[in-house]
Amino acid sequence: MNKRDLLTKVFNNQKAERVPVGFWFHFTENEILDGFKNPEMFQANIEGEKKFYEEFQPDFIKIMTDGFFMYPREAFTNAQSISHLKKLDPIGESHPWIEKQVEYAKKLTSLFGAELFSFYNIFAPATLFRFGHYNHNKDQDADSLLADLILEDAGTVARAFDIVAQDTACLAKRVIQEAKVSGIYYSTQDPHDTRINEQARKALFVPGDMTILSAANTVSQYNILHICGYAGYKNNLSHFVDYPASIINWASHVEKISLSEGKKLFKGKPVIGGFANTADALLYTGSKAEIEAETERLIKEAGSTGLVLGADCTVPKDIDIRHLEWVREKAARIGADF
Repeated sequence: MNKRDLLTKVFNNQKAERVPVGFWFHFTENEILDGFKNPEMFQANIEGEKKFYEEFQPDFIKIMTDGFFMYPREAFTNAQSISHLKKLDPIGESHPWIEKQVEYAKKLTSLFGAELFSFYNIFAPATLFRFGHYNHNKDQDADSLLADLILEDAGTVARAFDIVAQDTACLAKRVIQEAKVSGIYYSTQDPHDTRINEQARKALFVPGDMTILSAANTVSQYNILHICGYAGYKNNLSHFVDYPASIINWASHVEKISLSEGKKLFKGKPVIGGFANTADALLYTGSKAEIEAETERLIKEAGSTGLVLGADCTVPKDIDIRHLEWVREKAARIGADF
């Protein structure tokens, strides 16, 4: 069975020969930098993906987008007031920010060919806001600023998020249709500031998520929802249960919700994860025996159907590739026994 057939079975909750694995990491020193101001990041990403592909022969590829974390409008990424946000206008489907990403994705899918599933990294509007402000003003609390703006004029923030979501939805469709990626890996989170209440979350954050995922779903049946718990940030997973994604990835170690519990919560959808992703976690520091034992435990706990072993989020870029191999080799020896 080739890897595409393997993943097709897993993504359709069918019994497969083995549990596949999926891990990824960044290939640049600072992924948040603006790639248009740092064009060397484009080539670094391609070379990094190529090296990882050749060395690890992954079961599927999550395409990293270092250098494209900055939505290309300062009226959004560096907005300091509602008056700034009111100046925001769409970039449109032919903007270089979109064109360059389609070009980048094409280069990679031509390298991987049709043998692998590939998923293109896409961020929610609020995440793009946060990245932009971190890049412009590292000492500023972007989440606090966003809450201030919402409390001042939620309608203007909603309009800004909608503009960014529409442009990002265009990006999602184009990388699938033109670059032939298999789907998107959509990263979103709950609001970070407690002043953003449930009503505001539903009115401001959810619509953009739905716009982007729904657009991706019109051109692919396989799109991954990543509920990001990077750096220990907690989310309420119940908020995402009805999101229109076919595969779910969350930070099981941060949320304290196991793979089997997550399968139930997300109504039997296939799941990705199981390992913590930090530099002090077992996947990074453990011995072969320890990593193999955890691999077996995770498969026994979650069952081998509808499961991809992976991590809570991006793993450290200097991780020993052998550690990832140990997971896959053990999963292959276990096969479809559970």
